[in-house]
Amino acid sequence: MRKLQPAHGGADPGAVYQGRQEKDDNLKLALAVGERLQNSGLDVYYTRTEDIYQTPYQKAMAANESGADFLVSLHRNSSEYPNQYTGVETLIYDKNGEKAEIAEDINEELENIGFRNNGVKIRPGLVILRRSKMPAVLVESGFINSEEDNRLFDEEFDRIADAIADAILKNFSLTGEEETEQEETYYRVQTGAYRNRENAVRQQEKLTEEGYPAFLLEREGYYLVQVGAFRKLENAVRMEAHLRENGYQTYITT
Repeated sequence: MRKLQPAHGGADPGAVYQGRQEKDDNLKLALAVGERLQNSGLDVYYTRTEDIYQTPYQKAMAANESGADFLVSLHRNSSEYPNQYTGVETLIYDKNGEKAEIAEDINEELENIGFRNNGVKIRPGLVILRRSKMPAVLVESGFINSEEDNRLFDEEFDRIADAIADAILKNFSLTGEEETEQEETYYRVQTGAYRNRENAVRQQEKLTEEGYPAFLLEREGYYLVQVGAFRKLENAVRMEAHLRENGYQTYITT
């Protein structure tokens, strides 16, 4: 299971350049990468699929609670002056384990598209890297205040999404359940993960009373409350938005 975290959102636009907001680029890229991973048979969780704000700590905790085995945080870089710097870089907590290899692969794949490769950097002070329990990488996909990087981001967007997905897939083989799900993927909206079954049942019953097609799953010691089973991601996104409007904490899974 992989977790995709599009950085910023809501009242926090991230870096801004000539009206372009980092949060929008991050979300667009996260959904594109996630769709490619899901089409390859991997389970994917998103910290957000719409324009909402979460603190880095909240995002790390959401990743931990989901049981994901890898976290990819998507950003765009910025500098003090326009067109001062260009290129991609990937940040990690330390150079131990598979995260360092995936970070190197992501940079190399993006370099092949035309980005300058600024390397893998160690950033142990970043909350999303420090507080997540699973290996994590933070990808800076070009400078948002670089005309050249923006041109690449827009013109080569599909190749960028393919590159990041390919770098992740290189390090994960499909086995068991993931191979089965590869044949047909359904998107679902999760509203809760509980150790206590009674708490999960209460939320499921509340959702059902409100007219939502809610159901209960048991996985790895947790009772998961989920809504719907959609063949198209955009339908799941609409359901998630409706649930959030009604006060539920949600994310999309498969």
